[in-house]
Amino acid sequence: MSKLKKLAGETVLYGFGSIFPRMLNFLLVPLHTINAFSTAEYGVLTKLMAFVAFINVVFTFGMETAFFRYTSKHGANQKQVFNLTQTVVLLVSVPLSIVFILFATPISGALNIGAHADYVVWLTLIMLTDSIVAIPFAQLRLQKKAVQFVVYKIVNVLVLVALNVYFLKYNYDPKINIGYVLIANLVANGLLILFFFRTLLQWRPAYDKETSPAMLQYAYPVMLTGVAGMTNEMFSRLTLDWWLPDHFYKNTTKEDALGVFGACYKFAVLMNLGIQAFRYAAEPFFFANATDKNSPTLFAKVNHYFVVAGCIVLLGISLNLEILQNFIGTNFRSGMHIVPILLMAYLLLGIYYNFSAWFKLTDKTYFGTLITAGGAIITVAGNFWLIPILGYTGSSWAALLCYAFMAMLCYYFGQKYFPVPYRIGPMMIYLIVTFMIAVVVNAIPVDNFWLSLGFHGAVLITYIGVVFVIERRNWNKAI
Repeated sequence: MSKLKKLAGETVLYGFGSIFPRMLNFLLVPLHTINAFSTAEYGVLTKLMAFVAFINVVFTFGMETAFFRYTSKHGANQKQVFNLTQTVVLLVSVPLSIVFILFATPISGALNIGAHADYVVWLTLIMLTDSIVAIPFAQLRLQKKAVQFVVYKIVNVLVLVALNVYFLKYNYDPKINIGYVLIANLVANGLLILFFFRTLLQWRPAYDKETSPAMLQYAYPVMLTGVAGMTNEMFSRLTLDWWLPDHFYKNTTKEDALGVFGACYKFAVLMNLGIQAFRYAAEPFFFANATDKNSPTLFAKVNHYFVVAGCIVLLGISLNLEILQNFIGTNFRSGMHIVPILLMAYLLLGIYYNFSAWFKLTDKTYFGTLITAGGAIITVAGNFWLIPILGYTGSSWAALLCYAFMAMLCYYFGQKYFPVPYRIGPMMIYLIVTFMIAVVVNAIPVDNFWLSLGFHGAVLITYIGVVFVIERRNWNKAI
């Protein structure tokens, strides 16, 4: 089996373990937006989960990437590397968790949820359990135990969905409100601790006077890159209610607007799920093939077919928004026009991840920090200038500009230190043409639902057919 086929197979398997659970999780969106929460309440939940995403990056401290890097070194002792990385994760996450819990009341006040210090405690425990199982999950990926990885992920989300349905449909107390979502997350995460109980029992605190400092030096730029990356992804959901002018949207509060933005953002996350599945398979793949003399050509082919697949996903989602909008409440649908913009932004982020292999393989991870920090500056500036003018549409364009900048800068420096013959021309044509088709087709008014559905379906099938004809010969050569 060729390396590309093997990578594709692992991506599908990890994708099933990542996308299927998230698709199940996506079923919570109609439960939350149609049956349970108002736009304002969903806005609060959106903001809280954005804070969790930021802090989770600090809790794991870049140790997942460090784990892959140091287990790939010649003569590496995998058990020792596991102990070293897990030790760092716990030394960071446990003290921070204690601080957050002790100061839950003032923190809840700062987040404008003053009556719910319990939310802060539950969120902290969710983040702590996430960090505890991060390295065990990474070890499953390293050991190619994809089935076990998939089963754990799916069971976790099945429990999460079931508890959401139980609490919100059959045992709902308005005083707890969105807290039920947090409780369900915490219980589901606790189940992961049980799954990895034997692995965690085998862990021993460890420190190596040579490896540990080198590992921290490698990992902390990855962590800073992650924080900057979360700024790029989550900043708009933290600041929309800061910079959105009063009454920007008619009869809509800032909290309502954030709820609409958060719900519509969920559709764009569908692209991110595919990217995440690809990363699960690709990160070990890049390290494993780093010493192959043909690796630059191989990496270029990987990126090309990633872009092709991503463009098909982008168009497929963008041309079916009139169907997908039924998954959210009617009060949330006014923001559906931002979905194609965010899909393109995430696709550009995936391209950046492909381009970023060079600084991980050459131990120049500080470049990742600098590039992502530059993207964060664009994110902050873009949101600051565009939110008052375009509302959450401005936030969406800021995300696209940020990830485009990061991909271009990463490509520029990568060609200096680890040249890869990426097919930039065809990639740009795919991206621009696909996005333009999505925008133009959605702008054509078709009043009849079934005619519109048939028109959009015909465009999508024609697009896929053209792509198949173009790529068939190259794909046969690649595999």
